[in-house]
Amino acid sequence: MATQAGTSESNDMTRASASKSRTRSKPGTLSIYLALMKPKIISLLLVTTAGAMMVASGGFPPLGVFFWTMLGGTLSAGGANALNHFFDRDIDEIMYRTRQRPIPAGWVAPRSAVIWGIFLCVVAFIIFYVFVNPLAAVLSLIGALYYIFIYTLWLKRSTPHNITIGGVAGAIPPLVGWAAVTNSLPLAAWALFGIVFLWTPPHTWALTLVVERDYARVDVPMLPVVAGEAETRRQILIYSWIFVIFTILLVPLRLFDWFYLIAAAVLGYFFMRNAYQVRREGSKSAALRLYKYSLLHLALLFAAMIADASFPHIFSSLLGG
Repeated sequence: MATQAGTSESNDMTRASASKSRTRSKPGTLSIYLALMKPKIISLLLVTTAGAMMVASGGFPPLGVFFWTMLGGTLSAGGANALNHFFDRDIDEIMYRTRQRPIPAGWVAPRSAVIWGIFLCVVAFIIFYVFVNPLAAVLSLIGALYYIFIYTLWLKRSTPHNITIGGVAGAIPPLVGWAAVTNSLPLAAWALFGIVFLWTPPHTWALTLVVERDYARVDVPMLPVVAGEAETRRQILIYSWIFVIFTILLVPLRLFDWFYLIAAAVLGYFFMRNAYQVRREGSKSAALRLYKYSLLHLALLFAAMIADASFPHIFSSLLGG
């Protein structure tokens, strides 16, 4: 990959320099390399990682394990995102919403993005292996490799099922968090995996409805481009129902209790209300509302899991005291 980066670097930089007139002023080096890591995306992945750790612990996990897991998760996801910048540099230069990314803006050479991405992934694996456990290290590496090779290089540009299948990558962080604490993957860990996996399609398709023209410009077969907006809105509604029902089913499976049930039901109501608005209105504003709410929904759902799992320990401590 480094050889490929080297042979195409001059062409990439030439195209990027031609677009400098439409970019903002170049930020500092640190800001550029942080941008390659896509911090906003990482923050959501860390929420599900930390949530899984706390649920597995029934409270706050050992501080050292928590610190190294969060650091390793940040670096692993950041490395995969940096490599995504490299492999998507051709379409990022054309799409309106990605023109300001470091490579198409001409702020960093493609080769540097590759080196940075590989470095972060390697350091992340070492951190997990040495300071956490080998299972968490392997899972983290699988997540990064899946995102880079399965989603970015294969699914994204070849099939409208890219989001449904590619969602595996984003659903691995809860497995990493659970494995970091328990060095195992019980049914509860896979349930958290399932929640993120089923949440991903309606969340992502809502965004693709907003930026459909961008994907059409670069022939990326996102669902609205291939099947049309009406079918995408229908699929959002179907997957939203599947997602919400799955979140509630975790209670009869005895993975969570009443507090989580109430939270999942209330949050699910608002999720479905937004999904139905997308279907009825067919507007970009409705799709954007669902996209933004889905981010809040996932964070609050994991917070409810943490609270639910912590209650028995809190009560035991109070009674013991």
